[in-house]
Parts: sequence; structure tokens; C-alpha cells
Amino acid sequence: MELYPWQNDQWQKVMRMRGRMPHALLLQGRNGIGKRDFAMALAQSLLCDQPLTDHSACGQCHGCNWFAQGNHPDFRLLEPEETSGSSGEDVSAEPKSTRKTQISVDQVRTLADFLGLSSHRSGLRIILLHPAEALNQASANALLKMLEEPPPNVMFLLVTHQPQHLLPTIRSRCSQFDMPIPARSVAVKWLARHGIKQATQRLAYAGGAPLRAMEQDDGSEKRLTELHSMLARAGGMDPFAAAALCTKEGVAHAVDILQKWTYDLLGMNLTGITRFNIEQAASLQGLAKKVDLRKLLDFQRVLTEARRFARHPLNAELQVESLMIQYTQIFTMPPKP
Repeated sequence: MELYPWQNDQWQKVMRMRGRMPHALLLQGRNGIGKRDFAMALAQSLLCDQPLTDHSACGQCHGCNWFAQGNHPDFRLLEPEETSGSSGEDVSAEPKSTRKTQISVDQVRTLADFLGLSSHRSGLRIILLHPAEALNQASANALLKMLEEPPPNVMFLLVTHQPQHLLPTIRSRCSQFDMPIPARSVAVKWLARHGIKQATQRLAYAGGAPLRAMEQDDGSEKRLTELHSMLARAGGMDPFAAAALCTKEGVAHAVDILQKWTYDLLGMNLTGITRFNIEQAASLQGLAKKVDLRKLLDFQRVLTEARRFARHPLNAELQVESLMIQYTQIFTMPPKP
């Protein structure tokens, strides 16, 4: 597996530990910077029969071929599972694939047999969990028991976007390895090389995470531009039309948009600087003169709470409409026509 250009320093650091790898390594950093791919490259390297001079995997040996096919006998990957199911309303409909949000205790328990086996080739067995914060209480406790008494020649690789959501006892039993966001110039160059237009703006909106900047398609970008135009109308915005633009993509998506917008609105109010919506600086500058700062701060707390329950099975349309209505109420006066 090929590393991203901003991961070279981290690769050299972890390779200096190659001869004395910890039994558990926690890779932590922002979502969308390639931590999972880095962990996969590390696992393949450690299981490779003939690593290259920079310790990356050769890609040619039996171990690398098994790894590429997803069936290396000394490697296990634990992620939230995809399951098939249907709404039950139309028996003729094709079952839809839904993404689970948790790593279950049954998934962790399946590792018991794997840990009881001897290594097939390299003398090392590797377990990769991604994202580690997807562990629920039961599965986290099951994993903790394995980390407390690790079998010989077993390495756990945990990847997390939110280390604060892990059990402190799990974090304390791992060597923590920070994965910083890439330098903007490196990330912009990489995005441009992959055909991303307005790479600087896309990267800023993604919070500096280039893989997240890659995810936005033309359709969603067009809807986002339209929504930003609506948000710029402040108290004069039609909250129901605004909600209709983002309801289909879920409450979490709407909350993310509003959090970034209000963060920049506060930033413009206090410092005159935007972080995420750099193309909308002029609109935000005008809105900053009309916003009630106390109401803005209260609304940001509402959004923080809404994010916690974004996946709750409530009516998404009603939730988003409520947030949009509250947004229109944080301004002291309507914008001038």
C-alpha cells in the first residue's frame, strides 16, 4: 500500500520502532487524513517476507499477496460491519446495505481463537481496529482484557479519530502515536494532482483533511453553495427550504454545515477571520454585524447537543427544520434587501 506524501515523517518515526514495536499502538488524529491506510501499510510491512530498504512492503511476496487479497492468516481487521436488511414495507425490494456504527462484542470475541493460534509465517500476528471509538461498552471491556494480558507476538493497531471517546484504561495500555494534519501546501498540491478544482477552498472546508475534501461530489457541492446563499439571508431565510436541501443527507450532515458556518460567523465577529467557509467571507462579514452574540453562542451549544443525538431514530426532517428555524432567530435584524 502506498503512503500519502504527508505521512513520510510519521512512517520514518514508526519504522525507528520496528525492532521494538509495542504490543498495542494507537494511531490518533483528525478524520480524513489517511490513518487507516497508514495502519494497513504498517501491518502489511510487518507481515511482508522481504520488506524494501525503507521498510515498506515489497508487494510481491506470498505475505503481500495474501494481504492484498484480504486473507492473510496472521491479520485480522475489525470495523463496524455492513449488514443487509429491508424496511419490510416492500418484499420485492432489493435489501439495502446499512452501515453499523459499532464494533460489537461478538466481533471482539471472535479474536479469541485467532489469539490462541500460532503464527503462520512471520512470527507476528496483527489485529487492526478502525475506528476504535466504535467499540461499545461491552466490546471495549472485552478488548481491554486482551490488552491487559497480550499473547506473545501479537500486535494491536488501533485507529481513532476521537481518542477522548476511548476508555482511559485502553488508552493507557497503548503507545499513542499522533498523526497530524498535513501541511496545507502539500495537501493542496495532492488534491490538485487528483483533479480537484478549487483545492484550497475544498481543503479549508474539510478542516485541513484532504481525504474528506476528496469526498464531496459535484451534486453535494452545488447544494452546499445553494444552502450557503440561504444562510446568508439571516433572519430572512426560509428555514423549511433550507432544511429540504440537506435533510436527505441526514441530521449529522446538517449539523456539520451549521457548526462550520456559525464557527466562522463567530470568528468573523471576533477576529475578522474565517476558517472553513473562506469563499463566503464577504457574506459572513455582513452577517457578523447583524448577529446577536449571546444568541449565537447559545445556538452553538444547541448544535453541539444535536450532534450527540444526530443518529437517534427521530424524524430527521423535523430536527433539521427546528435547527434552521433557530438559526434565523440569532440575528438582531433582517438583512437589507
